[in-house]
Amino acid sequence: MSLLTVTSVLSLTPRMVRMTFTGDGLSDIGSWPDQQLKLLFPKPGGSALVSESPDVSVWYQAYLAMPEPERPWMRSFTVRSLVDGVLTVDFVLHGDNGPASRWAARARPGDVIGRFGPSRDYARPLGTADLLVFAGDETALPAIGSLLELLQASQKWLAFVEVADPAEEQPLPGVRWVHRSAGEDLVSAVTEVEVPSSAWVWLGGEASAVRALRRHFVGLVVSKKDIEFAGYWRRALTQDDAPTTDDLAEAEERIAALSE
Repeated sequence: MSLLTVTSVLSLTPRMVRMTFTGDGLSDIGSWPDQQLKLLFPKPGGSALVSESPDVSVWYQAYLAMPEPERPWMRSFTVRSLVDGVLTVDFVLHGDNGPASRWAARARPGDVIGRFGPSRDYARPLGTADLLVFAGDETALPAIGSLLELLQASQKWLAFVEVADPAEEQPLPGVRWVHRSAGEDLVSAVTEVEVPSSAWVWLGGEASAVRALRRHFVGLVVSKKDIEFAGYWRRALTQDDAPTTDDLAEAEERIAALSE
């Protein structure tokens, strides 16, 4: 685990801000598709540093052993880019409803948070099928944006991103934008499109929508090993809350998919 220092803050849309960070060890990590990491946000008067150990078991035990009032808030994020030791992360702003959003809305260059990861142990290859399908909401937009940038010009793909309204769109040519303000939703938009069973699929965003879309593609006889999926958030719940029955079911499905 190490610390990150904010070096720039850029408003991308009314509800999304992009930050760059520097920190020890970033130049040594490398890059691969869909990099995930944990960010730690200090509580008032507290620190973001937990343990210097790179060992996840040691680090997480040290994290759990901290008194709750001192333990920093931890949230999962996707790397937008990691180049020459500069880490870029996009944050969705949703008011004071969560420590990451609160922090991001007020962050300035020089602010410090904690980092664990990304780790190559969790790297997953980008699909090589004739058609690649990407679908998610704004929380998945950083991952989808980074994945689209890795595609070869010859690869065929479809991408669906659900956002609040047209003001939240980003300059990603070819993306099908789904607007909640117009009564649209991601699941309906994706399931209306014909997709062959030979496709490779990437899904991220609100957990129940991700589960519904995974069931849809499994029903189309897309191989489970060719469906990457992650529920980034849960309605009315945070990462601090205990996992629900659906969360546990999703975890079991992910483990089963990895073992196939």
